[in-house]
Amino acid sequence: MRRILALFAAFLLADGLPAQQPTEIRIVARDTEGHGLLCHSRKKTVLMVEGTPEQMGFAHGRLLKNWVHAMSNTCMFVVGAGYSITKDDWFFERMDEVIARTKPHTPPRFLAEIDAMAQGAGMSTRDARVMNFFPEMFHCSGVAVRGAASADGRVIHARVLDYMRDINLQKYACVVVFMPKGRNAWMSLGFAGFIGTVTAMNEKGLAMGEMGGRGEGDWDGMPMSLLMREVMERASTVQEAVKILRETPRTCEYYYVLSDRSRDMVGICATPDRLEVLQPGQQNKLLPHVPADTVLMSGGSRAKKLSERVQKHYGKIDVACMIEIIKRPVAMSSNLHNAVFRPETLDMWVADAGRKSAACDEPYSQFNMAELLAYYRGAMRNGTPAAIKK
Repeated sequence: MRRILALFAAFLLADGLPAQQPTEIRIVARDTEGHGLLCHSRKKTVLMVEGTPEQMGFAHGRLLKNWVHAMSNTCMFVVGAGYSITKDDWFFERMDEVIARTKPHTPPRFLAEIDAMAQGAGMSTRDARVMNFFPEMFHCSGVAVRGAASADGRVIHARVLDYMRDINLQKYACVVVFMPKGRNAWMSLGFAGFIGTVTAMNEKGLAMGEMGGRGEGDWDGMPMSLLMREVMERASTVQEAVKILRETPRTCEYYYVLSDRSRDMVGICATPDRLEVLQPGQQNKLLPHVPADTVLMSGGSRAKKLSERVQKHYGKIDVACMIEIIKRPVAMSSNLHNAVFRPETLDMWVADAGRKSAACDEPYSQFNMAELLAYYRGAMRNGTPAAIKK
């Protein structure tokens, strides 16, 4: 408890975000075993790892060692202090329960990668697992448009993460490209030390975001962030993703918006016992009006404002318009990060919160997955990677 309180006090006195990096891509470090790169591009940290779970985990831990420790200490223990004080329940005891109950449903390769990441960073396995499983303890908006709703008929898919901006998770935000051996490559808007995802798109053009609901304590299933990774690595289409979500034991209550490059898209309401698929334009009693060629997930007044904005800009929605649509009050003051996907071109526009500003008020950076993969392969093959467009 003394360690938690000390870290909580240090958090309150913490400085702002590190200085922004230049816009061109720059290799900061190479994994000594040849399984990853740490780069800066478009004012973002970009981590790229490939290989077996153990190889990716070691590379992740080695390349982001300082950030992984800071993420664990400054953020996880602050979260632990807040949870223990407000709920009168010991955070780490509850996390031990989460890990034990989800373990039978968690693919061993994910635990192997977490443990290897811990070893590469020189931290305890327990701290690394807590950092990756803690989203199950705390329960945002999503919208996708296509056809008549978008400016050119292509899918424009936005994900708004409203989550504890004030604890400074954004200091350790990364765009992470995972290239697991024998599975789909995919990229995540994530954080140092976090091998799961809540915001992702894969090389097949499948995009996905989530929104947390109720059900804390329903932990006999695969953790949500790892279930989303499972979808990214195994599915090529929305329908394949729905099949995985339906057949996998699930935890708690979550809502998802999925889209793919064939312009298929759905909303999903999922609990451990039920999975409901909402087609574009399908009405639901829990949501305001859903226009044709639209899927949206949000709550309360935010959902109403989201619906109103989609209807106002109907037929004219492009990336820039979507960025405006998801600004406050659709995004909350706790807005930690946002992403806008265009699955057909493998583009993702991302924004992270500032020290005192919501993500929706920060500039967006554009990344193309095909370009990042080509850059990595060129860099690892001959040291002269292909140029990334500015």
